[in-house]
Amino acid sequence: MKGGCGKLGISLFSQVWHKQRYRKKMTHWFHRNPLKATAPVSFNYYGVATTPAATKVCNDLRLSRTRLLELFTDSSCNPEMMKNAADLYFSLLQGFILSLDDSSQECKLRYIQNFKWTDTLQGQVPSAQQDAVFELVSMGFNVALWYTKYASRLAGKEDITEDEAKDVHRSLKIAAGIFKHLKESHIPKLITPVEKGRDLEARLLDSYIIQCQAEAQEVTIARAIELKHNPGLIAALAYETANFYQKADQTLSSLDPTYAGKWRKYLNLKSCFYMAYAYCYHGQTLLASDKCGEAIRSLQESEKFFAKAEALCKEYGETKGPGTTAKPSGHLFFRKLGSLIKNTLEKCQRENGFIYFQKVPAEAPQLELKANYGLVEPVPFEFPALNTHWTPETVAAFDLTKRPKDDAAKPKPDEEVKPLKEPDIKPQKDSGCQIS
Repeated sequence: MKGGCGKLGISLFSQVWHKQRYRKKMTHWFHRNPLKATAPVSFNYYGVATTPAATKVCNDLRLSRTRLLELFTDSSCNPEMMKNAADLYFSLLQGFILSLDDSSQECKLRYIQNFKWTDTLQGQVPSAQQDAVFELVSMGFNVALWYTKYASRLAGKEDITEDEAKDVHRSLKIAAGIFKHLKESHIPKLITPVEKGRDLEARLLDSYIIQCQAEAQEVTIARAIELKHNPGLIAALAYETANFYQKADQTLSSLDPTYAGKWRKYLNLKSCFYMAYAYCYHGQTLLASDKCGEAIRSLQESEKFFAKAEALCKEYGETKGPGTTAKPSGHLFFRKLGSLIKNTLEKCQRENGFIYFQKVPAEAPQLELKANYGLVEPVPFEFPALNTHWTPETVAAFDLTKRPKDDAAKPKPDEEVKPLKEPDIKPQKDSGCQIS
């Protein structure tokens, strides 16, 4: 919207954070699906790994994988710890995937190990592939999911600092970048096609990407409101965010509601919630332009969307399925908007009764709002380079002819997939957030 951008610079988010320290509570609540679970992997290739260097890289793989899995459920883990652990494991795992001579020929070790992973929506029923690329994308998916959960956890702190709020915003953009990279660059390399409704399918990945972008924009909107930026800009950002949520919901529409129903309720209620925000702030813009009748109609439309969001909050709480359980309508983020709409509408009605005497249109104004600032793009992501422990000599030291012939066929007793016990973190008092 032309009048809504003022003289803001290229990055709205960086500017609103630059102006003052963040002192108030964040007013966000995010739905989170469970982490993926996986079977243990020993990387023990007795007789196959024929030199100490080959044995060492296998030990490093086992230890780094175990450490990374531990961090997923460690509530004290921060992004630096996660990045270091993930980079170490992925740099080692690349030795099973990349050719050392930069040729198009795939690494001979790619299919040496069977990996099992569950899905975020389909419970503890695992998928298994004897393919290191499957491990790469599955573990990468969990890393991205961890960043979303870290953001949710941080947003629930009662007295969040400026740096912590920036971390929420940054973590969501990093997660979106990881999901995007997996979808575009690595999942297409899988030999076995992705099953419908599984995490690695395009529909689910697209929804995760869009949800991350939308939630990061929520943080930008909150800061723009806090610093009293132009209502036109806030309305445009809210409208864009509502459309993000609607797009994510529509992307999941063809999935089995048994698995995706609860997630879709969240996306739908957030879409209605931010449409209510958009009409509320658009009404303020209209009032400032002496269009009081149109402003009243815009606020009335805001009330309608808020009522829809309120009904969806109840439905969300009653819907069974994967994900967090909460009563969103009781959270601060929800209550604040209801009060804002009510107060703004009453103000417009008073002004119209004393000053403007304008007719209230029958049709709600069409929102054709475009935010030129503050829109979120995923942070580009690349897997780390191959670990220096991988040399041509190390790869050559794996003698695949010495593998037992029935090695792949027999299930190992240690391959049972156990659910990850995620941290049981409760929201701080009146934080307005649900922690996953």
